[in-house]
Amino acid sequence: MKAAILDRYGKSGATLAVRDVPTPEPAPHEVLVRVHTAAVNPLDNMIIRGEVRLIVPYRTPLVMGNEFSGTVVRAGSAATRFKAGDRVYGRMPLAKIGAFAEYAAVDESALATVPDYLAMEEAACVPLTALTALQAIELMGAQAGQTLFISGGTGSLGAMAIPIAARMGIKVATNGSARNEERVRELGAGTFIDYKAQRYVDVLHDVDCVLDTLGERELPDEFRILRRGGHLVSLRGLPNGRFARRAGLSPAKRALFGIAGRKFDRMAARRDQTYDFVFVHEDGAQLSRVAELFPAERPLAVSIDGTYELDQVNDALERVRSGHSQGKTLLRVEQA
Repeated sequence: MKAAILDRYGKSGATLAVRDVPTPEPAPHEVLVRVHTAAVNPLDNMIIRGEVRLIVPYRTPLVMGNEFSGTVVRAGSAATRFKAGDRVYGRMPLAKIGAFAEYAAVDESALATVPDYLAMEEAACVPLTALTALQAIELMGAQAGQTLFISGGTGSLGAMAIPIAARMGIKVATNGSARNEERVRELGAGTFIDYKAQRYVDVLHDVDCVLDTLGERELPDEFRILRRGGHLVSLRGLPNGRFARRAGLSPAKRALFGIAGRKFDRMAARRDQTYDFVFVHEDGAQLSRVAELFPAERPLAVSIDGTYELDQVNDALERVRSGHSQGKTLLRVEQA
């Protein structure tokens, strides 16, 4: 099969090689999936640059790709959830990525059935951001009726996190460019702050939860608007000891991340708040909630920026790296 391979890490990026490799054989609890569409994400560029090696130390050569939709070809001897012909999508397991390929052997626990109303291209846009949003909301314990601030919620993460939170009965506030206000309100945000006209720290106070997508420079202000005892979950801050323990990392990494994240733990402790870092992991059961939250009569909307062929993977990675994507960048893998 053809696959996009990372042969070595590069701090300033690296070129993937598209070449023939053996088609994987599914282990007992895996299914072999014919990949239809894979999505290209900032995470892929982070992996290429070696920025997540402390969390997931992938060995090269590595078949790249974290998010996909496809069709089940056959199931392993102990796999029972799916059969040949089923439309599935998922976030590749952290320990074994490889969506930029014609076939992938995937643990069945990482997969969910694609909702009937989603085309395969649309389905490939969902898993990474949907799971990130669901896992962050679950970690912070946000409940119906509470208020959640999503920093910089006009991007691809916000486009998924806002409607998910709104469908769960959570009141959503976010900030961004005024040109995005109508779209973001339609997604379910009750409060929108034009960052050029107002600082969110001057508008919001005592919010129950914060989902940080901007990182260290915004964290002090995000803690300021968080109520005493509130919970902040960051996608861009530093991992801390709590993250390392949840992820089952080694004692050495627990100590390392405990030191790295101590600044934010202390920042949170001043008002009995909690700081957590999240790195999205595979979870097919959690992904199945998307169909529950977004049935056919109230469907999930996705946005596609552009579609590339597998042999154009480096162009797709550059598109994402440029920061100019307006929606998901996709790789069309299955040929007509």
